[in-house]
Amino acid sequence: MRHATKVAAIVAAAALGLAACGSSETPSNSSSNGGTQPAANGGEKLKVGMAYDVGGRGDQSFNDAAAKGLDKAKSELGVEGLEAAATNGEPESAREERLQQLIDAGYTNIVAVGFAYAPSVKKVAAENKDVKFALVDSTDAEGPNIENITFAENEGSFLVGAAAALKTKTNVIGFVGGVETPLIKKFEVGYIAGAKAVNPKIEVKVKYLTQPPDFSGFSSVDKGKAAADGMYQQGADIVYHAAGGSGGGVFQAAKAAGKLAIGVDSDQALTADSSVRDVILTSMIKRVDVGVFDFIKSIKDGNFQAGNKVFDLKAGGVDYATTGGKIDDIKDKLDDYKQKIISGEIKVPAA
Repeated sequence: MRHATKVAAIVAAAALGLAACGSSETPSNSSSNGGTQPAANGGEKLKVGMAYDVGGRGDQSFNDAAAKGLDKAKSELGVEGLEAAATNGEPESAREERLQQLIDAGYTNIVAVGFAYAPSVKKVAAENKDVKFALVDSTDAEGPNIENITFAENEGSFLVGAAAALKTKTNVIGFVGGVETPLIKKFEVGYIAGAKAVNPKIEVKVKYLTQPPDFSGFSSVDKGKAAADGMYQQGADIVYHAAGGSGGGVFQAAKAAGKLAIGVDSDQALTADSSVRDVILTSMIKRVDVGVFDFIKSIKDGNFQAGNKVFDLKAGGVDYATTGGKIDDIKDKLDDYKQKIISGEIKVPAA
């Protein structure tokens, strides 16, 4: 740990990109508010640092799902939060510095949102053994003070793939991935498996916006729109995206083409721009909020356990959304697939 004067300097430095939870939170969660609730470390509020992936809070998708978990912890557990976000094209050292800055500011329970944080969590966790970390979407960093929060994205994607196949009129559907990584391939593979379970002859067009180490595919509305435009022009009438903030472009393309799209991570018929919500058939809900809240609560309760915690369909970690009523007529069929996956009758491929 750094000494107090450096901590003060870190908190004050705008260049560090740390967003203290002040005006955006309720007064009961403000660090200046009286009535501090007891925490696991003995009387002070539990302090949680949230390091978002590219796009940060407000991406209407993956990061916002994580933010929802932190917000629930503020409201229900009385924790205090400090937030920071990655930027496009930043070096690995920037992620390491971000995590260390949160720790130096006194936020010694860290949530790293996204697999891109794995190398930095591995290093920083080893250097700060008294700090507890949650790494979302990766098991590439493991240790006695690291909980890995992972999901069965393939299972949730199977369900929305089945929905697309049941609803398509052209028998051509699409998938837009933000960055071609093993994680995003899980979304693609599950989606295709679900669609082909309904119709083995369905055509699924696939496009990835960028390749590692370029992660701008998760935050480029223009790239998302161009990819989906191409698919709609080639006959697709439903496109599923696993592209973070770039998904806004997929929705724009669907609106312009008079077609449909499928959201991801959050129920995007509730979170996307109001002008495009009517084109969202369903969303593959990935309960990052549940994983984040469970991590924070485990620390609050003194029950933290390192290692991989998988949130699958059975655990309620993934699901499909029904907002808008566009899949009400096929819900029974989707729920049948869901129960068969939970029971093990259907094995959904992950790669």
